[in-house]
Amino acid sequence: MDQLYGLHSPSSSDYHHPPPFPPENLISPSHYPNFNSPAPFPIFGSDQLLSASSLVVSDAASMVAEIQGGGSGEEVSSAIRAKIATHPLYPKLLHAYIECQKVGAPPEVAYLLEEIRRGSELCRRNAVSTCLGADPELDEFMETYCDILVKYKSDLARPFDEATAFLNNIETQLNTLCNGASRSYVSDEAAGSSEEDLSGGEVEVQECLQTTENQELKDKLLRKYSGYISTLKHEFSKTKKKGKLPKEARQALLDWWNIHYKWPYPTEEDKIALAESTGLDQKQINNWFINQRKRHWKPSENMQFAVMDSIYGPFFMNE
Repeated sequence: MDQLYGLHSPSSSDYHHPPPFPPENLISPSHYPNFNSPAPFPIFGSDQLLSASSLVVSDAASMVAEIQGGGSGEEVSSAIRAKIATHPLYPKLLHAYIECQKVGAPPEVAYLLEEIRRGSELCRRNAVSTCLGADPELDEFMETYCDILVKYKSDLARPFDEATAFLNNIETQLNTLCNGASRSYVSDEAAGSSEEDLSGGEVEVQECLQTTENQELKDKLLRKYSGYISTLKHEFSKTKKKGKLPKEARQALLDWWNIHYKWPYPTEEDKIALAESTGLDQKQINNWFINQRKRHWKPSENMQFAVMDSIYGPFFMNE
């Protein structure tokens, strides 16, 4: 565990040992159904956590006892257990351990685990605890294994979260298919024969499958190109939307048109005045007059001759 999570136990032989909570001490999913059975529930409370923690130091305690030649290994192990149980970081260690147990557990089991933790806190209020710094090696031991349990819980939760998301997605798709098939069956039953019911149901299921596939493809494309789409929307919002001219501006142009209908070609001064009165730019005014002349104005023959005379000079025919 130390090598797996990149942490190191204290250098002291009293606390250096493999992981404190071997897999056999964790609640397996097979134990969860026993929650409602009469038999005792196989779960760890504060005493069981203390026992699991003592596995870390039992062998080291035995070695210390043999070296010192005084007292049994069990007595030394009990003394170390007492130190762990009265350490200020013991509640944090218990909380981290219970959080590991709650990963993937049913709600009722998670509730029971939380009750165990609260009960341990209540019992600890009446107990005498040591202070940080009294045993630096034990302090480091407790901090190290608290960090290990936090990392372990994170690693345990990740696959559960991914599996839960996957199953929720599958459940949504199945519900869509089932609801579509049910609606198809009811509508086809009211329409006709049993053969038509089956064929209609198959068509509806195929349509639902196609709809689901299209939605998945749409979601995939949106995820892939959402950034580009947002950029394009932003650029389009900057450009001035094309459309009909404002009603007041259009009426002002029509008034000028009606007054100068014989020759609806505004001069530059006229365009400037129209731009000031309507709030339009020169390009909009020019385009409006061009379109208006194409659609609603046809010069008379006399007007055409007058234009030609102004351009080429007077033209006389010899009789």
